[in-house]
Amino acid sequence: MMQLVVRWLPGREVAFMTDSSFAALELLDHVTTLPRASVITRLRLDAALYDPPPPRTPGQIGRPRLKGKRRPTLEAVLADEKTQWRKLTVDDWYGEGPREVEVATDTALWYHTGKPPVALRWVLIRDPQERFKPQALLSTNLAHTSEQMLTWFVRRWTIEVTFEEARAHLGMETQRQWNDRAIARATPALLSLYSIITLTSHLLIEKGAIGVRSTAWYGKTRPTFADAMAWVRRELWDHIHFSTLTGCEFRSIYRAL
Repeated sequence: MMQLVVRWLPGREVAFMTDSSFAALELLDHVTTLPRASVITRLRLDAALYDPPPPRTPGQIGRPRLKGKRRPTLEAVLADEKTQWRKLTVDDWYGEGPREVEVATDTALWYHTGKPPVALRWVLIRDPQERFKPQALLSTNLAHTSEQMLTWFVRRWTIEVTFEEARAHLGMETQRQWNDRAIARATPALLSLYSIITLTSHLLIEKGAIGVRSTAWYGKTRPTFADAMAWVRRELWDHIHFSTLTGCEFRSIYRAL
């Protein structure tokens, strides 16, 4: 898939955001051979990191070294009082709004016996509020900054939420077509419908014509996708079926439905 995306987007830099299951040395090494491609994923705090191999001297015999001196693990870096931390504000931290975190970064060589060595940039992240455990990210592009890596990786959350809500409310994975081509057509249509509902509800919020539904046992301050669907459905009913009703009559019918 990565090879296809890189081939389909010639001349563009492509950064793949993946979960920890893609933090495999064979895969990362292969991605480094693709033009203008990189991977950003999670990195184990106990990963074996090394210095780059020293340059070979003229006339030196033997096999070239794959790695240099062993470096402390990220667990040790986290516990070291000499580690230099820098504050960084992420604009949208997993849907919770702006969040300030502390980061430390460096480059290293990740190596395991029998696996290809991979040069990477790592970013160690900790929360001053201690609401989540320290974690680390890696990028196969050494030129990536901490801001880029963290901001791009957090954006995965909105994609995951989109697919989860499309499955839960639009039936994206429970389609009843028997033909593979029909399923291939229906999935993009459902995702387009998701976008239409989201954009329409956003316009309704800006107009101030709606509010967040709440109950005595479930209070919330921000709308869910189920709220967005209800808003759009009500707006369509208002213009198509109940345009001649008064506001009070419409609300009565809406509550009954």
